Amino acid sequence: MKRNRRICIACLLACLMCVCPSLQAQDSLPQLPPRDRNSGPVYGSFAMQRLMKYIPVAGSMPSAFRETLENRISDPKKELFPLWKKISQMNAPVRIVHIGDSHVRGHIYPYAVRKLLEEDFGGDAVLDMKVTYGTSGLAHETGAPGIVYHILGVNGSTCSTFSTPGNIREVAGLHPDLVILSFGTNEAHGRRYSPSEHRASMDSLLSQIRRECPDAAFLLTTPPGAYVRNGRRGPRMVNPRTSLVVQTQKEYAASHGLAIWDLYDIVGGKSFACRNWNAGHYYQRDKIHFTADGYRLQGLLLHEAIIKAYNDYVETQLGGDGH
Repeated sequence: MKRNRRICIACLLACLMCVCPSLQAQDSLPQLPPRDRNSGPVYGSFAMQRLMKYIPVAGSMPSAFRETLENRISDPKKELFPLWKKISQMNAPVRIVHIGDSHVRGHIYPYAVRKLLEEDFGGDAVLDMKVTYGTSGLAHETGAPGIVYHILGVNGSTCSTFSTPGNIREVAGLHPDLVILSFGTNEAHGRRYSPSEHRASMDSLLSQIRRECPDAAFLLTTPPGAYVRNGRRGPRMVNPRTSLVVQTQKEYAASHGLAIWDLYDIVGGKSFACRNWNAGHYYQRDKIHFTADGYRLQGLLLHEAIIKAYNDYVETQLGGDGH
């Protein structure tokens, strides 16, 4: 009896399938949508990997600053490309050594750059230790991949006075991939400033470091601008020699194929650099050194210029023009 009932149910289902064919299969697949011809290009996995290495960066220039220039590093010979390649791969620590005068020795300006670069590219390569004027500016490495940013400034130094065997050994012992050289303020305070002597001192310092660190890249920076007294007790005036120092540095960089970040002209140059700093209350009382906010602003500006240069490198690689 049960067997006959099962046969009847099977026959009934077969009849329903014939009458309602939609019951015998799932809904038909929808057609593929038409190709979207308004979207951008579709990149392969390698190209997308490159695209993802762009680092966003915001403009840091105060809107009240007058006669400013675009905040960029000048590197026409692409001397920094090997550094950008190391950073983009980041399979080992990438070491930056920032040397200079009291602007660097104060630690605030380069420390701001250090922390921002660690956020961009990873800070696992160093211990997270706060840096102040009373501490060393040297980073404590962990051995992990990431940015290692050492700060080595000497109050009152020039390229010439920094070029001691001890300082050169200390820089070399840090094994830099990049050396940032921030001098010029004290050269400009010499009332008998000589461009030829300045060029010779830059050449001596760079040659000594290059001899000990043959694989390092170099980035020159120009001074931010300062005031001097007109006579011993006279009023302060914009230091007229700063523009000469900056011109010497730019000519030296151009003739030796070096990258340079021209902070002085970027923030207003001969006519407005000092006035812009002063109007923003970024100077200390001596009108040579800067407040904490002033130095942090300089750090933001240098970081912005570094990231723009790095992104230019990434774009070049994406376009297939790199090496």
